[in-house]
Amino acid sequence: MRKPVVAIIGRPNVGKSTLFNAIAGDNIAIVKDTPGVTRDRIYADCTWLNKDFTLIDTGGIEPDSSDIILSQMREQAQIAIDTADVIIFLTDVHQGLVDSDLKVADMLRKSRKPVVLTVNKVDSIKKYGNDVYEFYNMGIGDPVPVSAGQRTGIGDLLEIVAEHFPDYESGEEEDDRPRIAIVGKPNVGKSSIINKLAGNKRLIVSDIAGTTRDAIDTNVVYNKKEYVFIDTAGLRRKSKIKEELERYSIIRTVTAVERADIVILIIDAVEGVTEQDAKIAGIAHDRGKGIIVAVNKWDAIEKNDKTIYEFTENIKKTLSFMLYAEYVFISAQTGQRLTKLYDLIDLVMDSQTLRIQTGVLNEIITEATVMQQPPSDKGKRLKIFYATQVSVKPPTFVIFVNDKELMHFSYQRYIENKLREAFGFVGTSLRFIIRERVEER
Repeated sequence: MRKPVVAIIGRPNVGKSTLFNAIAGDNIAIVKDTPGVTRDRIYADCTWLNKDFTLIDTGGIEPDSSDIILSQMREQAQIAIDTADVIIFLTDVHQGLVDSDLKVADMLRKSRKPVVLTVNKVDSIKKYGNDVYEFYNMGIGDPVPVSAGQRTGIGDLLEIVAEHFPDYESGEEEDDRPRIAIVGKPNVGKSSIINKLAGNKRLIVSDIAGTTRDAIDTNVVYNKKEYVFIDTAGLRRKSKIKEELERYSIIRTVTAVERADIVILIIDAVEGVTEQDAKIAGIAHDRGKGIIVAVNKWDAIEKNDKTIYEFTENIKKTLSFMLYAEYVFISAQTGQRLTKLYDLIDLVMDSQTLRIQTGVLNEIITEATVMQQPPSDKGKRLKIFYATQVSVKPPTFVIFVNDKELMHFSYQRYIENKLREAFGFVGTSLRFIIRERVEER
């Protein structure tokens, strides 16, 4: 079940990043230095009153004229319309209502997406309360006063935002079709691959913005089994600014990955694996998705009997945080090995949903501890009492121990490797929750 996506849009200097940080709070610190997280924190996984959602800061507007402000605001709004379930439209009580706000409000109104009009920098209701009423002229609902800097009004804002969250539990729970996100940098052949798999030209690659989220879902039937492919190439920007292209590419990727069971990362064989590929892969890894790495344009490479091995090893060095990924070398142009993707999808899907009986799980872990003794510190040795699997997608295990501090990363990796040897778990990450239990005397 995917999480709702909330996007913040607004003019420069209205406090978008401040509001983003105020809502995300300590969640931002959790991501640490995991690949896939950009330095300016475009997105964060948030929880409010037991409701999980992904928050996106569209940001990035630094124009030098009012015309550029309006055009970039429109692009920013279009991205929010395409990708978000709920849009926070942020304005500034000090600057008041300006023309570009009204024009973007027209776009948002026509989108029929839920919009929560938010007036920032209301540090004092007594002082600025009357100024908030001006924003009713937008005609997109009641303005919500907040002060992102002082972190006031945030709870009221999130309460209204959460009211608009879709109920995915009822709709998506019955849909057991594998959902596969095709991700990668621009121009690596994402749409071409889906077109080839679907046998038609449904996905048209163009410079026209405004492709809706539903329009980039492609249903494909192969061997009497249905698959849903999610393409991330639906929106392109004419801007030549590299950082902006990367920002919007990542926003697209986050929202597509959020909805998927399995992620296929497309790498350009001619260009080779890059740092941005690692960022995109990290987004899928962070969310515990099944991962297949597909190297496209393989027909354009001069090969010998060691080329695939050398190329794979090179990718693994860059994507060292997800050595469990499955690899395939394809050509969207010739169709080479494209149908093998279906076999890998089925294989990874089985691993993502695999459940291990508690008794069998503990037998494997006991055997592992006999083969390699658990670590100790200052005379105290790690004891693993018991383990159980608590969920799938990704497979998640709770391990009860005498002291969490003694469960070193290296030993946890050793346990993980033993589970992979026993059960496969191809193309999927494994999650471990370590809990202390008082030792019975």
